[in-house]
Amino acid sequence: MSGEICPLADLRAGERGRVEDGTADHPAFQRLLAMGLLPGTEVSVVQVAPLGDPVEVEFRGMRLSLRKADAATVQVARLD
Repeated sequence: MSGEICPLADLRAGERGRVEDGTADHPAFQRLLAMGLLPGTEVSVVQVAPLGDPVEVEFRGMRLSLRKADAATVQVARLD
C-alpha cells in the first residue's frame, strides 16, 4: 500500500520507500544519516539474503548492505 509507514527492513526486494524518520538515538541510524540516508531520500531494496539478513539497499547512486536490525531503525513511506 502506497504511503504506508513501515521499517525499511519490512520492504521486499524491488520495493521502494521514502525515508520519513528513524530511531534518532540509535548509533546505526546516526551512521546512515552521515552516509546520506536523510529524511526525504528515496531508497529501494535491491535484494534480501536468503535467510533475511543482510538487506541490500540503493540510494543516492550507491548500494549498501545493512543488517536487518540496522534497517529496522529507519522508517519509510512505501512508494508505488
